Amino acid sequence: MAFNRRSRLITQGVARSPNRAMLRAVGFKDGDFDKPIVGVANGHSTLNPCNAGIQPLVDRVVAALEASGAKPQMFGFPTVTDGIGMGTEAMKYSLVSREVIADAIETSVNGQAMDGAVVVGGCDKNMPGGVMALARMNVPGIFVYAGTIKPGVWKGQTLTIVSPFEAVGAFGAGKMSREDFDGIERNACPTVGACGGMYTANTMSSSFEALGMSLLGSSQMASPDAEKADSAAESARVLVEAVKRDLKPRDIITRKSIENAVALVMATGGSTNAVLHYLAIARAAGVRWTIDDFERVRKKVPVLCDLKPSGEYVAVDLHRAGGVPQVLKILLEHGVLHGECVTISGRTLAQELKGVPSEPRAGQKVIRPWSKPMYPQGHLAILKGNLATEGCVAKITGLKNPSITGPARVFDSENACMKAIMAKRIRPGDVIVIRYEGPKGGPGMREMLAPTSALIGQGFGESVGLLTDGRFSGGTWGMVVGHVAPEAYVGGVIALVKEGDAITIDARKRLIHLDVPAKEIAARRRKWKAPRPRYTRGLLAKYMKLVSTASQGAVTDWDTPGS
Repeated sequence: MAFNRRSRLITQGVARSPNRAMLRAVGFKDGDFDKPIVGVANGHSTLNPCNAGIQPLVDRVVAALEASGAKPQMFGFPTVTDGIGMGTEAMKYSLVSREVIADAIETSVNGQAMDGAVVVGGCDKNMPGGVMALARMNVPGIFVYAGTIKPGVWKGQTLTIVSPFEAVGAFGAGKMSREDFDGIERNACPTVGACGGMYTANTMSSSFEALGMSLLGSSQMASPDAEKADSAAESARVLVEAVKRDLKPRDIITRKSIENAVALVMATGGSTNAVLHYLAIARAAGVRWTIDDFERVRKKVPVLCDLKPSGEYVAVDLHRAGGVPQVLKILLEHGVLHGECVTISGRTLAQELKGVPSEPRAGQKVIRPWSKPMYPQGHLAILKGNLATEGCVAKITGLKNPSITGPARVFDSENACMKAIMAKRIRPGDVIVIRYEGPKGGPGMREMLAPTSALIGQGFGESVGLLTDGRFSGGTWGMVVGHVAPEAYVGGVIALVKEGDAITIDARKRLIHLDVPAKEIAARRRKWKAPRPRYTRGLLAKYMKLVSTASQGAVTDWDTPGS
């Protein structure tokens, strides 16, 4: 076999004899030194259900690599559990973990001069972190998603991880019994696997099919099901063929393939976090892609799928209805997909979709035909105005009226806002401002699932606006705007808002505006002083010093080509 032998650096020649001696201690035999070394980045962890089912998949990957003539070498990477850390100081490590994961994978693969890599991950930041690493290193690689959780059920109601968060608000408002509150908590997560709606994990994993970095049809399988393990094994076999052909991530991740991925995110009603993560992936791959490109794609791609959080169905329902391949085929048939993009299989996306029907099958309600979309345009709108001159992201699906003007209710942290919500101090028509939660100010740009879900639970999803320089969970919906940039910590206008100021959020006009005269804003700026950093040592302090603005992906590797 003619392989691209990066690993020859550490295995071949007389001078490499000590290296081979060490490799023999971990199972290498004489013939193994002529095989490509393929890293298996293993995200298995008992910290969360998203990653707790990974080890059986890795075992299948390792076996398939060996059977295909490669020599697998397994290593781990850390993961942070958003759903468990949500609303606490621990959540500040979530987005930071994306950078740590990318760095960890790069360190292991390049530190051992491996010829390729299979990344197996589950929770939200595993996906972008893994693909950012593959794009940076540019060795043949594939991403294997650990799979989605199966939905829970309580009294006939389909549950996801968002259900307990919304129950907190409903129970606190006296709209839910203790029996139902406890029943939802005990039944929301019945299996291993990542959060079951089109939240961030399923958003990113499904978009990787469109990007070309994961096998078609693999992303929405349930983690405990046998087909998920079979798909993991097939992914390993495909990766070995990519190593043989020297098919690298930057051959696959291009401006057109990123546009395909973002089109899929729009069509499925995916997470606002996709904006942040694709800015980062593009930067890692050296591809020119800006926050305004999301708006360009949004205008031409309808929302075709009725999926949670704003819809009815969950990921396993999408899989049964034809999955990502069916959605992609509809997009291809209507000219909003670049079918010529190459995938990890070596075939083009159009070739991969050749056998998929052009229309969704009858008898299912998850995937709509092009002629009858959920919404005529995508749901992730990029807003700009004096409150966000660099832009911000609004998720506008499920709203009857995507605009609001109201008095600002200002909080300098998520925790302070949550206390006000639970104390019932928020009223219809208010516009909540949560600031100093950005990439630097948090630090770490926490997700605001706790306050947004509490608002939904109290019945304020349509009547209260919320904007923040932090992020939102993929499970969030309502009149919410995140990623406001520049952030408060660096003196963005969001830092200058006062209690009671009028704020306008208008998704139709793509406008976010502080209704205060420019002279008054300038006067406030002269008086403003940057707060002291919340951390001065350790990982979060390092992150604060390195991280970019959210409008550029909140990345820490500024010297990446394309920056």
